[in-house]
Amino acid sequence: MSQAIVEVEGLNLSYKKVHAVQDVSFSVTPGEILAVIGPNGSGKTSVVECIEGLRKPDSGQILVSGKNPWLHRREVYQEMGVQLQEAEYPLRIRVEELCRLFAGFYERPADWKLLLTQLGLAEKRRRPVQKLSGGERQRLSILLALMGRPKLLILDELTTGLDPEVRQNMWSSIENIRKGGVAVILVSHYLDEVEALADDILFLEHGKQMFFGAKQDFRDYVKSRVPAEKWEENATLERLYLMIAPKTAGLTMEGIL
Repeated sequence: MSQAIVEVEGLNLSYKKVHAVQDVSFSVTPGEILAVIGPNGSGKTSVVECIEGLRKPDSGQILVSGKNPWLHRREVYQEMGVQLQEAEYPLRIRVEELCRLFAGFYERPADWKLLLTQLGLAEKRRRPVQKLSGGERQRLSILLALMGRPKLLILDELTTGLDPEVRQNMWSSIENIRKGGVAVILVSHYLDEVEALADDILFLEHGKQMFFGAKQDFRDYVKSRVPAEKWEENATLERLYLMIAPKTAGLTMEGIL
């Protein structure tokens, strides 16, 4: 079995009196895709930010390629690519200028011209980044995350704003990336995406780790939590998640009449 590239043990993080992350433990090996799921406010972003070295845990241990990301952020970043859900870039900078800028951060950058073509952005290379559509900006952020040929790729809402065809192409690209031995942490609310890509699932709720394990074992976990009369034998991953996800109040006409 491959040695884990990410090891998290007993992670705890609080914001004043709010326990954002409570005793979370998991690992990710090369070539593996871990999906981090859970409702808003469940601690997904906090966990990922600790792995990225952006937040210092209150307690617990995190190792990325054997290094503490808080203490060795520069070294860890040489082996990590991060695609953010929202990113701001310099005003008026063009796509190709931004790619050259990011390529300069690495000793052996990826071929960004080839990536532009593969991500359907070749014709946009001279366009100002601020004039790209939301989906195009999303693809550009993924390209920049791949620039350093990372061993670990962190994706936050991978296909937000992408049309169905581009989503499918993006899934194929991620599959090819993982076949090259890259470990992937995928934070997503799209359960069809998780079903298509993930090997393991980390399910968080109110900062607590409710489940960590193989995707196929998540079905048994859900079955253990729901009444027999509500169980759906052939449910999709999305239906399984909805069986146990915290319920929220829907919109009523009383509020707008």
